[in-house]
Amino acid sequence: MRKKTLFAVMTVALCVIVAAGGLLASNMGFKLNYRLNTAAGGGGVGTGKNTLSIPYFRQTGQNNANDLMIDIGGANIVPVASAARFLEATDTYAVYTGRMGSPTPTPFALVAGEGYFIAMNSNVNYIVVGSHDPSLAISLDAPGGGSLTGKNFFAPPYNITATNALQMMLDIGGGVITPVSSVAKFLPATDTYATYTGRMGSPTPTPFAIAPGEAYFVAMNTTVPYTPSHY
Repeated sequence: MRKKTLFAVMTVALCVIVAAGGLLASNMGFKLNYRLNTAAGGGGVGTGKNTLSIPYFRQTGQNNANDLMIDIGGANIVPVASAARFLEATDTYAVYTGRMGSPTPTPFALVAGEGYFIAMNSNVNYIVVGSHDPSLAISLDAPGGGSLTGKNFFAPPYNITATNALQMMLDIGGGVITPVSSVAKFLPATDTYATYTGRMGSPTPTPFAIAPGEAYFVAMNTTVPYTPSHY
């Protein structure tokens, strides 16, 4: 398990209480020390793919994939192999490397509530800084329209009250899980997924924990404009 340590950024009206290894904070600001691992051969795990969620309100100047890669690499992109965005309409990815021959020569824009895959060339403890927009509703789309299969690559805010997959499904569905087909967590060590449905025969009968900094695939049965509950 990668160690992720959550710190609070001091801002106006920000109150932080740390007790029993947990953190309670307002929605004003967050600072996260998030481990991004390279492939096993370079001292990391798996193939060096990691999921990443970034704050809804990002740092000034962090607008696209190139900006994100430079921020992760500490003023250069060398530690980062690529950043990838999931395309709901086609179930494919836009991949940006920032290098000659990149599959996506123009860096894609960063979008609040959207998760990203970050492939690493070396291990980096990435310091993520930002804050949450509590009024922003993220559209989690069912099949049809802009989503091919109803899969959404969702980046929860750092102060979401849901602590596991079941709680997030209930929060999305307004107290029921019916609108949500499943929630899936990427496992970097094996390049596989843990999938939770909350129903009989779920591949993962125990709901996995929601961890700050991780992004999740949320498959929907109906489209929901989701405003995450937060503390």
